[in-house]
Amino acid sequence: MSEIFQAHCLCGDVRFEATSAPRWVLWCFCESCRRHSGAPASAFVAFANDAVRVTQGEITRFTSSPGVERGFCSRCGSTLTCSNAALPDETHYHVGAFDRAAELAPTGAFFENERLPWTPAPSP
Repeated sequence: MSEIFQAHCLCGDVRFEATSAPRWVLWCFCESCRRHSGAPASAFVAFANDAVRVTQGEITRFTSSPGVERGFCSRCGSTLTCSNAALPDETHYHVGAFDRAAELAPTGAFFENERLPWTPAPSP
């Protein structure tokens, strides 16, 4: 697997790339992610901040709760990132934004206690 992961929003105005192996790939079932994405769960990949660069456009940020920022494209609204002040050296990116999303399979989950009862549990 190559260590360059390119990504972009739906309209293509925002493009970025990660140039290292992911720290982890996990499902998130929290209510905040559901409301941000409109989906019952989000799949995130974590990269060190110094391994990612925006190559086109700008990720617009919104403070969704104390210490948590959500990133999105201001033109098309694509959900792109989630960062947490408690983890200042990494950012979590929505897997669906990556060109090679099929290679970024989640290996677990967090906030499973907030999983909607009809959402399938993640496979181990």
